[in-house]
Amino acid sequence: MTMTKKIVTLAGDGIGPEIMAAGLEVLEAVADKIGFDYDIDAKPFGGAGIDACGHPLPKDTLDAAKAADAILLAAIGGPKYDNATVRPEQGLLAIRKELNLFANIRPVRIFDALKHLSPLKPERIEGVDFVVVRELTGGIYFGEHKLEDEAARDINDYSAQEIRRIIRKAFELAQVRGKKVTSIDKQNVLATSKLWRKVAEEVALEFPDVTLEHQLVDSAAMIMITNPSRFDVVVTENLFGDILSDESSVLPGTLGVMPSASHSENGPSLYEPIHGSAPDIAGKGIANPVSMILSVAMMLRESFGELAGAEMIEEAVDKTFNQGILTRDLGGQASTAEMTAAIIANL
Repeated sequence: MTMTKKIVTLAGDGIGPEIMAAGLEVLEAVADKIGFDYDIDAKPFGGAGIDACGHPLPKDTLDAAKAADAILLAAIGGPKYDNATVRPEQGLLAIRKELNLFANIRPVRIFDALKHLSPLKPERIEGVDFVVVRELTGGIYFGEHKLEDEAARDINDYSAQEIRRIIRKAFELAQVRGKKVTSIDKQNVLATSKLWRKVAEEVALEFPDVTLEHQLVDSAAMIMITNPSRFDVVVTENLFGDILSDESSVLPGTLGVMPSASHSENGPSLYEPIHGSAPDIAGKGIANPVSMILSVAMMLRESFGELAGAEMIEEAVDKTFNQGILTRDLGGQASTAEMTAAIIANL
């Protein structure tokens, strides 16, 4: 007898509720086919949390997230909250810290039917299929910040333990992919990067079947545009990862097809699209739900080991694109509901 899995959903703001509904429709359809038993617990978060409870991460939402088997997050934020005392984005930083979501995973894949959307020449993106592994709870974003009228300081702190666990996550991922890790740092200048490279070399000894290479962050940024197919698993610290993962998101030509996952060491993982809440198109029924749907696929694979269900979703998305069914951001005319229905039909 399979245990019922508890999934907390954080629909958030803007197009969040629309794409969350689409993702859950696909999850329901797949669950029926693979015998996956789950319960959904919907909670307010982000701007919706501010509206409901005066804070982007209400205590009830955090308690539910901590007790969940996995968390699905759609999107947060919007102009309405620009002057809020506590902004929706602060709820996102808080939940990452509270759940110790130290490893952010962003797969970068080019869909054949969408190659024409990439700003790069077709030959540059041929065979591109890599993953960016970003350390998410340490580094300069969580260090000491000091701002004065004529000076400012931001402290970048990393311990060997923080570095070791994210590097190890990258190697574990590489073992089931192309068996290559590219560790990105700035060791010719930064002390934290010198420690980063030292620890990466130590962890590499635990994985003799995986090749480790080092790249300085500036040259890595160049290679990501000039020769992105050389990467398999890219791992780096918080600030560099923020920048490089956003750079990599340009390769497919749209944010609307890119999912992500954030993992802790032993608690629930959080899955979300990488795009924002797009308040300008909220409520119009035209949002692209694919990144949310692919986040559901990541959840099935990485939190529940439901490989068949994950592959069914990914293949259905690919087939839908190949049929020419595209939302407006992809150059088509399909509505959110039509795209979702087409993907379900192709499962």
